[in-house]
Amino acid sequence: MLLAVFAGAADAQDYAKEKRWADDILPTLIIGSAQWLQQKNGHRFLALYTEAEKARGAVIVAHGRGWSPDFELYGTLRTRLPELGYATLSIQLPVLPSTAILGLYVPLYPDARERFQLAVDFLKAKGYRNIAIVSHSLGATMANQYLIRTDDPAVGAWVFIGILQGLEEMYRIKIPVLDVFGSNDWTVTMWGAPEREKQIRAVPGSRQVMVPDAKHFFEGREEDLLRIIVAFLDGVFRPASGR
Repeated sequence: MLLAVFAGAADAQDYAKEKRWADDILPTLIIGSAQWLQQKNGHRFLALYTEAEKARGAVIVAHGRGWSPDFELYGTLRTRLPELGYATLSIQLPVLPSTAILGLYVPLYPDARERFQLAVDFLKAKGYRNIAIVSHSLGATMANQYLIRTDDPAVGAWVFIGILQGLEEMYRIKIPVLDVFGSNDWTVTMWGAPEREKQIRAVPGSRQVMVPDAKHFFEGREEDLLRIIVAFLDGVFRPASGR
């Protein structure tokens, strides 16, 4: 019975909601360009690509549950990181109706992994070698699944912000990771912080940062978040040459 429920959730992902998000974004898109990436099932999803002058690398921005690649925090990340030296590709991840509980997203993880792979392929085709993922909330959980279940994810660093669920199989992750959350974050994120810190200690170059007075969406603390992210990425990528 449970399998049937999960299968139904996977089949019922909300493409109409994705279209509504795109219809809202595209008429007012000023910074960056719209790209449509196509999955094996023929579905095309929106990605917003923004170049950086003398880019030190490129970042895949992954939004939280049910949102869009340009919603609030994600719009800030995708437009401000290029100003700070990192091109961005903010991708639309799978969404369900707004009433869907977190567990119903689990069957969508394979779909999300495919979208991350297409995003990586897009950036590699643009000539980027230094590729990172900056992910928030459920998008961070989906990024975790991509990194542990992909033989060669071709990603050099991972930033997760306000992750909703515990990390899985961190022993499979060989790249530096940055765990960022706010001191006023959601309870589920804060409770899991000590255990996450124990896990990431095993990954060289990784660290955890709690931002004082920051909430789950970092309202009013976006600049602090950007500084933390860029400092981490520079520490990972500066030894390497090229994009």
